[in-house]
Amino acid sequence: MAGQQFQYDDSGNTFFYFLTSFVGLIVIPATYYLWPRDQNAEQLRLKSLRRVHGRCLWYRLRLLKSQQSIVPTLKKAALLFGWAVFIFLAYKVSKLDREYQEYNPYEVLNLEAGASVAEIKKQYRVLSLKYHPDKGGDEATFMKIVKAYSALTHEEARKNWETYGNPDGPRVTSFGIALPAWIVDQKNSMLVLLVYGLAFMVILPVVVGTWWYRSIRYSGDQILINTTQLFMHFMYKTPTMNMKRLVMVLTAAFEFDPRSNKEAIIRPTDNIEVPQLIRELGNINVKKKEPPFCYPYSLKARVLVLTHLARMEVSETIEEDQRFVVKKCPALLQEMINVGCQLTMMATSRGGFRAPRLTSIENCMKLTQMAVQGLQEAKSPLLQLPHFEEEHLRYCISKKYKVRTLEDLVSLKDSDRRNMLRFLGEEKYDEVMAVLGSFPSITMETKLQVLDDEDSNNITAGSIVTVTVTLTRKRMSVMANHRGAILSEGCIFKGILLRLWACLLQEVTAATKEEEEELSDKGSESDEVEGNKDSPSERDEESDKQSDAEADEVTGDDEEEKQEWWWLYIADRKEQTLVSMPYHVCTLKDTEEVELKFPAPSKMGNYQYSVILRSDSYMGLDQIKPLKLEVHEAKAILDNHPQWDIPETEEEDEDQEESDGIEESEEDDEDND
Repeated sequence: MAGQQFQYDDSGNTFFYFLTSFVGLIVIPATYYLWPRDQNAEQLRLKSLRRVHGRCLWYRLRLLKSQQSIVPTLKKAALLFGWAVFIFLAYKVSKLDREYQEYNPYEVLNLEAGASVAEIKKQYRVLSLKYHPDKGGDEATFMKIVKAYSALTHEEARKNWETYGNPDGPRVTSFGIALPAWIVDQKNSMLVLLVYGLAFMVILPVVVGTWWYRSIRYSGDQILINTTQLFMHFMYKTPTMNMKRLVMVLTAAFEFDPRSNKEAIIRPTDNIEVPQLIRELGNINVKKKEPPFCYPYSLKARVLVLTHLARMEVSETIEEDQRFVVKKCPALLQEMINVGCQLTMMATSRGGFRAPRLTSIENCMKLTQMAVQGLQEAKSPLLQLPHFEEEHLRYCISKKYKVRTLEDLVSLKDSDRRNMLRFLGEEKYDEVMAVLGSFPSITMETKLQVLDDEDSNNITAGSIVTVTVTLTRKRMSVMANHRGAILSEGCIFKGILLRLWACLLQEVTAATKEEEEELSDKGSESDEVEGNKDSPSERDEESDKQSDAEADEVTGDDEEEKQEWWWLYIADRKEQTLVSMPYHVCTLKDTEEVELKFPAPSKMGNYQYSVILRSDSYMGLDQIKPLKLEVHEAKAILDNHPQWDIPETEEEDEDQEESDGIEESEEDDEDND
């Protein structure tokens, strides 16, 4: 009777199949995702980005990392070792004997399928003379020949072979377990139990416990829960938070406390260097005894942030700690904005709850810009450009140029801009223009409507208002080229007018014909020269294309780089409140459409709101667009809607059908009785 038999792999063949598959499943994906970038290609890529990003902190760190790190070499060595093991196992498997082969008596007798009985007997006699043990042949081979001959000549054996694939009838099905037999050998029982106990009673609980302990300490955005509670406490306690107070709350985060975060470090040299920086910074509320602002970790983090914003020179050890603190700031400020929005929604829904003012939330956004650019709030946005220092600003804000923003600098003519920035050499000027051209220029269009309403343009009290904001992103270099083209067209049009005027003068007087022609020619020549000056050169076009390509290469490649995101929201600046929660625009590349929803005021009247777009990376590029809202009285709820009007004939028919149904059910009950 057939059965099943489970047995360990004594020969080890099955285990090699399993091990080869397991190693392949690890090595192949790991090679695709972890194979390091070619160092030469990486150096060339960083060199191509130097003109635009050469002065950025992330660029310097990346360049230093690519030059000194041995991690790529270790990765390559590990992956090559994995491939060597995989190839060895595959070769080993290819040389293994096939244990499970379909039994075919014709192959044993070296006959073709369907041979006659006479041919079978003849071949059997030939092979018997050759392999019979008495004739000096191999006994095992002879037994196979006898078994094959029996399967083809005896009726029962032939029937068993055709039915079960074996002349002896059904046999036990054997399943090999891909583990060697020594695992269950009694001699090795203590060792196996020790390994199992170590794996499942020590290592697994430790791993699960560590993961669980970490998960309950952090929020979904990888911010410590204690930090979120700290932010909520102080934002509720201080609804109107100025920039100085905001820096204090930010640097009190537990991410900077060595007791909560092992990455944070308090060094013995801090007792010397930090007080010295405090004296250079001036008043930073050192004497404030309110916890946790008076704790050493909070004071050190505050000093590091303020020195970063002031662009002060610090020692190498302080600079390392400063990079750690500044890198944490954008995520912590985003968490603070989320906390402010949560408090605002709680105050709106519950009432009597003190919500943070709009100024506090906007200061968080401004501080994010300041931390990314390393600038103080009152500084000029022109200092975001390389090679610009405080003493150079006097050339820009002079009465002749009046350049105070990045847009003002872009809108200048090439000749005026080069003359204004004459303190820069040719190479530095090209670098400044490359960085300036990489800055974004956003256009914002708004559309106000009430969706799912008969009249989408009529805003009634309490209705849900939808503001559709279309954001279009272009580079400032593109906008400058577009403006240059417009100026060039204007100059050409001016030349055409001068030529027409010359023709009229020729008709009026023939005496001054030659003079007028000379004047028109001079005017046209001067206009063409001016147009050539204003139009972009081929070198500028190539640099614009190169900056676009460089930005595409940079995006998403480096962890140290801060990506460009935006906040979009609606606010009532008069009441200093949020109307809609800030929407974080993280995927703006060319064009993006965002819907902001909010409930209309419950009282009728005219309201003046603002649609605000703020960058989390650049200073001076924020946009504010007015939004007028005219709220009308809500429509009265109709007691008799047309769809509720049912004709009397239909009601009578329905009543008649119901009464008929009742009578039929009563008759059925009587029949059953």
